[in-house]
Amino acid sequence: MVSNSYPRIVISGLAGDSGKTMVSCGLLAYLKQMGMNISGFKKGPDYIDSAWLSLASGKPARNLDTYLMGFPTAKNSFLKNANNEISIIEGNRGLFDGGDNQGTHSTAELAKLLQAPVIIVQNISKVTRTAAASILGCIKLDPDLNIAGVILNQVAGERHGKVAKKAIEEITGIPVIGMIPRLPDSYVLPSRHLGLITPDEFDKKSVVLEDLRKVIEEYVDISKILEIAGSAPTLEDEESEARSQEIAMVKEKVKIGYFKDQAFSFYYPENLERLSAAGAELIPVSAIHNNELENLDALYIGGGFPETNLTNLTLNQEMIVSLKQLAEDGLPIYAECGGLMYLAKEIELQGREYELSGVLPIKIRMYDKPQGHGYCEATVDNDNPFYEKGTFLKGHEFHYSKIYEYDSDLKSSLSISRGVGCLNKRDGLIYKNVFASYIHIHALATPEWVKGMITSAADYQQLKKTKILIEE
Repeated sequence: MVSNSYPRIVISGLAGDSGKTMVSCGLLAYLKQMGMNISGFKKGPDYIDSAWLSLASGKPARNLDTYLMGFPTAKNSFLKNANNEISIIEGNRGLFDGGDNQGTHSTAELAKLLQAPVIIVQNISKVTRTAAASILGCIKLDPDLNIAGVILNQVAGERHGKVAKKAIEEITGIPVIGMIPRLPDSYVLPSRHLGLITPDEFDKKSVVLEDLRKVIEEYVDISKILEIAGSAPTLEDEESEARSQEIAMVKEKVKIGYFKDQAFSFYYPENLERLSAAGAELIPVSAIHNNELENLDALYIGGGFPETNLTNLTLNQEMIVSLKQLAEDGLPIYAECGGLMYLAKEIELQGREYELSGVLPIKIRMYDKPQGHGYCEATVDNDNPFYEKGTFLKGHEFHYSKIYEYDSDLKSSLSISRGVGCLNKRDGLIYKNVFASYIHIHALATPEWVKGMITSAADYQQLKKTKILIEE
C-alpha cells in the first residue's frame, strides 16, 4: 500500500454554464506557465471539455466517470494519472446532479471518493445575498462534502462583488477566493450544438487560453487555490503495482489506424493507450488530408464533427475509395458516432445531400435538436467482429443526426436497454468486419473492446499473410 498526498481540487458549479471550464482551463494554463507539474481531469464522459483541459495543461486530461467505469476504477484512474504538485478536476452540470434524485454519480460523489476539496464557480448575475443562500444550501445538503472556496463569476461591478462576497463569507464561513467580472465575448470559449468547439477546429485557441490565464492571474487568489489543494488528505493507492503491469495480447505487432483530424477527434487517451499496451502500433490518419489507407490490420474511426467538415471529407475521394475497398476486403473497422456517419451513403444537412463512403446502406439526416443524448446500456445479441454474444456494454451517446433510410436486410448486433441507438432500440450495425454504433465506449469501462480490436486485427493480419502465401 502506497500513500500519496496528491494535492487536488474539484472545480464545480451550481448548474451548467457557470464558468467551470473557463476557470479550469485558465487555472491550468496559469499553473503550467508557473512551471508546475499539473494534471487535468474531467468528470463525466465529455470529450470536448477534456480536449480543452488537455490543451491548457499540455498533457492528456482524463475522464473520470463513475457511472461508466464504477467508483473503484475511477479512483484508480485518478491515482494513476495524478501527480504530487496539483491536479485540477472539472465537474459537470450542477454539483449534486448525477443521474437520479440521490445524485449517485454527481460531481459531489466524485469529490468525496477522491477526498478532494471543492471550489464552486458561482454565476451571480442579478443576485447578491441570494448567492449565500445557494452556497448554504450546498453545505446543508451534504455536510460530508468539503466545500473549501467560492469563485464569483459574472460580477457586474465592484459593489456587486463586495456585497455578494461579504454575504457568502459571513453566512457560510466559506471564503470567496475570486471575483471574475463579465468578460467580453472574445474571452469566452467558442461553442455550437454539441457544446464547445473542439480545439482542433479553432484557430485562435492559443489566444483564448492566454486570455483566460490572464483572467485567473488578475481575479483569482492563486495562493489560496494552492493552499486548498494542498489541504487534501493523503490517498491510499493499494493497486499501483498491479495497475502498472500491461501484458501484450499478441506476440506480433498489429497495425491499427485511427482517423485523427478536425473532423474526428473524440478518443479517450486510455482507448489508444490500451490498444498500444496490448500490442498495437497506432497509426493516425487524416480523413481529410491523407489519400489512402495502407497496410493496416484494423481501423478505428472515433466520433467528432463530420457534419461541419462535409465539404472537405467528400472532396477526398481517394480516401473514400480506399476505405470502401478495404471494407469489402474484410478489414476490421470499428466506428463510433461520427465514424458511423462517415460510413453512410449520404448525409443530409440543411436540405443538401453529401455523398460519403457508402460502406453501410444507410442515409443520415442532421436535425436541430439532439436525437440521442445520455448514457447507454446495451447487450450484444448477434454475431459481430468485436464482441462476444452476451457482452454487456455501458457507454454514452450525443448526436444530432439520425438514420432516416436504410436497407431492410441491414444487420445489427446490439439490443439497447437504455438510450436511443441507431434504429428501433438497436445499434451496432454490421457489414462484413465493420461494426458501427452511435455508442461511445471507454476502454476502462469496457475492456472487452480492447480484446476485440486486437483479436480482429491479428486475425486479419494472419489472413493477409495466408493470402500472400497462396498467391506465391
